[in-house]
Amino acid sequence: MSTWLGTEPMSLGRVTLRPLVSDDADALARVVGDPGRFRWAGVPSDLESSRRWLDTARADPSYRVAYAVIDNTDGRLVGSTSYYEIDPTNLAATIGYTFYAEDVQGSSINPTAKFLLMRHAFEHCAAVRLVWHTHEHNARSRAAIATLGATFEGLLRKHRRFGDGWRTTAQYAMTDDDWPAAKTRLLERISE
Repeated sequence: MSTWLGTEPMSLGRVTLRPLVSDDADALARVVGDPGRFRWAGVPSDLESSRRWLDTARADPSYRVAYAVIDNTDGRLVGSTSYYEIDPTNLAATIGYTFYAEDVQGSSINPTAKFLLMRHAFEHCAAVRLVWHTHEHNARSRAAIATLGATFEGLLRKHRRFGDGWRTTAQYAMTDDDWPAAKTRLLERISE
C-alpha cells in the first residue's frame, strides 16, 4: 500500500471517501448510467467493465489510491476519485480518475471530496504539490478544477492515449503555499 498518503477513510458532512474494494463493482457499474455522458473518461458502465476498472485502479497502490465516494445522506456509492502518480520523494501527487452519478454532479459532493483529498495531502502528509490533468477541450472539468483554486500550468501535447489517438492534457496544480487561501474558499463553498 502507499505508505506516504495512506488509505484511511476521510469524511466531512455529506461525503465519505473510503478505498475502493472489489465488492464495489456492482455499485460502481450503476453510477454511470449512460456512458455517453463521459466523453472524456473511460468509466465503467456495466459489471464487467466495472470489475476491470477496479482491478486496474487497485493494481499498484504505490502509483494510485482509488476511493469510493459515498453520499452520507443515503449511504450510496455515487462516484470515485483517486490520488495517482504518487511521488513521496517529491511530496507530490495527482488527483483524478474522478466521475460521479449524474444526480450529484453540480452538488457539494465533488468540492467536498476534493477538499478531503487536498486537506489530507497538505495537512496530514506534508504534500508540497498536487496536480490535476484533464483533456484540453473538457471545459466542464477545467472549470471545476479552477474553482478548487488550482492554477493552470499549460498544455501537455500528446500526453495520454485517447481513443484511437492522443490527447493534449490541460495541467493544473496547487502548492502548499496556495492551500490556505484555497482551503478558505472551499470551506465557504462547501458550507453554502
